[in-house]
Parts: sequence; structure tokens; C-alpha cells
Amino acid sequence: MADSNSLTARQRAVYEMIRGLILQRGYGPTVREIAKHFDIGSPNGVMCHLRALERKGLITREAKRSRAIELVTEADRGRYAMQMAGVVAAGPTSLAFEQEERIDLGQIIFRDDRFVLQVSGDSMIEAHILDGDYVVIEPAQKARPGQMVVAQTPDGEATLKYWYPEEKRIRLQPANRQMKPIFVKSAKVIGVAVAVVRGEI
Repeated sequence: MADSNSLTARQRAVYEMIRGLILQRGYGPTVREIAKHFDIGSPNGVMCHLRALERKGLITREAKRSRAIELVTEADRGRYAMQMAGVVAAGPTSLAFEQEERIDLGQIIFRDDRFVLQVSGDSMIEAHILDGDYVVIEPAQKARPGQMVVAQTPDGEATLKYWYPEEKRIRLQPANRQMKPIFVKSAKVIGVAVAVVRGEI
């Protein structure tokens, strides 16, 4: 059972550093990073703090991995962090699942001011957005020509389309060659699409 009340000041500082890095970047610090941060001259000094945090149920460690410190008590530890497996090109490449870097999607996609809408219909299928998918929206009042937006038409309907202001009208362009664009004299930008999450895999 975790016992954070019995930590010394230094142990608490080390724990907060570990916790902050795991939540920020998806993986914990090395012993060397902790030693440098706290100006601890010997790795053994760091290990004493880590063993104490382990005994008190706050972290776990794997002996053979350099970045093997994980949180025990943090409910959302690494919740949006996924393994970085390399860079994929439009041709042959290699994946490196053994590498330790993790990408925190919470930092990239999920922000307090953003919201999610579920897509209904097939008007954006050529943008690889299918019926039932979820679109992450960044609130905005303006958009650049060609941006994918959620726009509200004069009749009060909200629609996900490409935004094209023209001379005396606005063209809301679907990504489906079987559908015609929507032309309106005015429309309100609600937000700009920043990410798509597949509804079913």
C-alpha cells in the first residue's frame, strides 16, 4: 500500500521529479538524470531513495532496464503514452519496438479547451473520416481556406467540411466526389479539426 506521508523531503522531491517526467513525457528518468538533477555524487545515493520509494509502494522498477521506473499510485500514469516505434516513410522502413521513447498523446491531442464530435454520414470519406469516427476539434472563430472545420450554417445545422470563402459566398466542400458542395452566404466557424480517432478498428 502506498505511503506518501512518511517520505523525507528528499524522497518526496525525487518522487515528484519521477512523477512529473512520467506524466509529461511518458517514461521516467534514469539514475544518472536523477543524480544530475539533485547533484547527488554517487549512483548509490540515488538507489537509496529509489529503494525507499519502492518500499513505500510509490514506484516499481525493473532491474535490467535503464528507464524502468513506473508509478504505482498515479491513476492516470502513462494513460495517453504510446510506444514510439520509429518513423514510417512511403517506402521500406524499419520499426524499432525495442526503443524506450514514448509519445504522450495527451500532450499532442488532448487539451482542456478542445472537444470531440462523432461523425455521422459519408461526406468526408475521401479524407479517411468514416461514419462513426470521432473528430477532435480546436475551438476557433476563423479558419484558413482549405482547413477542415465544423461550421454552423444559417439554419443552425453544424457540419464537418472543408472551408472555402469565395467572393460572395462560402463553399463548404465535402470530401466525397458523390456529393455536391454546400454554398451559403454566411456561416460561422465553430472549430478546426485537429485529429481523427477511428470509431471501430
